[in-house]
Amino acid sequence: MQEGNLSSTLGVNSTECAPIDDFRNQVYSTAYSIITVFGLVGNGFALVVLIRTYRQSSPFHVYMLNLAVADILCVCTLPLRVIYYIRKGDWCLGDFLCRISSYALYVNLYCSIYFMAAMSVTRFLAIVFPVLNLRLVTERRARLVCVGIWVFICLSSSPFLMSGASFDPKTNKTKCFEPPRSAGLKKLLMLNYLSLVMGFVLPFLIILLCYAGIIRTLLSRNHAARRQRETGSKAIRLIVIVMLAFLISFMPYHVQRTIHLSFLARSDTSCEERLAMQKSVVVTLCLAAANSCFDPLLYFFSGEGFRSRMSTLRYSTRGSTVHAAPLTPAMQKGRMRYKNKTKASGRQGQVV
Repeated sequence: MQEGNLSSTLGVNSTECAPIDDFRNQVYSTAYSIITVFGLVGNGFALVVLIRTYRQSSPFHVYMLNLAVADILCVCTLPLRVIYYIRKGDWCLGDFLCRISSYALYVNLYCSIYFMAAMSVTRFLAIVFPVLNLRLVTERRARLVCVGIWVFICLSSSPFLMSGASFDPKTNKTKCFEPPRSAGLKKLLMLNYLSLVMGFVLPFLIILLCYAGIIRTLLSRNHAARRQRETGSKAIRLIVIVMLAFLISFMPYHVQRTIHLSFLARSDTSCEERLAMQKSVVVTLCLAAANSCFDPLLYFFSGEGFRSRMSTLRYSTRGSTVHAAPLTPAMQKGRMRYKNKTKASGRQGQVV
């Protein structure tokens, strides 16, 4: 669950092995720097578009807005990790920021999973039960779901606030993102299985059931109307992006974390096996943090709604710079056609 050398910290497998500090410091500092740049640019741009065009809101876009906020909050803490690993594992930013940095990463990780599950359920209802969707899915209920997700994830991730900075007399450095020395392996295993079931397996099963229902409904349509075909293409794009995020970011991390903690309970492992396992911790955690870079793809390709918001924002920005210029009759007709098109796309976004 943490980024340090768990085996040495917990006192399991007492045989000393060569540390992977150089590998860990180089990979984490490079990966977190790249994720910070792409995450800030992508999610920052999405957040500006979603906020500036809030009048075109829909339940699906409420989830996108909350997902972008979670990503921004997480990405803003990654530079602190970069500083830590550039300093070769010496924390200099105080105990409070150490706790917040660790906490923010896992809050973002599990909020992303649950917001993706909520988006999948919303798309499922829109395609499989369109009449029920119009009556059941509203912006107000979407906001309540988001509040519930934030409260549940923030409370369930609170154990990560319990571990802060600590001084290591062996290296004469202040450590962060390391498990506490007093923590037992059984406690870590219990926390791992709890987060595995509630934070990954349960929402992933919900997503798979929703996608199975969506695909079955789309395949049963023989002569679908144009609007239905467009809705189906949006659903397919959502399925592809969410499944990629799970297969690349979420699943490797949770599978590897479970295997690693079970591996620590063994006493018959060699140094080569332990070093390989510790390096896999580094790689899969970087992949998990990279989920912030997948979400902008979800915003852009999940439907025409976000792209129409970009067009609206670009048009309003351009219009504000030339508002003093008189409009010809042809320009007035063009503006009216654009407004009508925007309203139509906004109504469609409310349904899907």
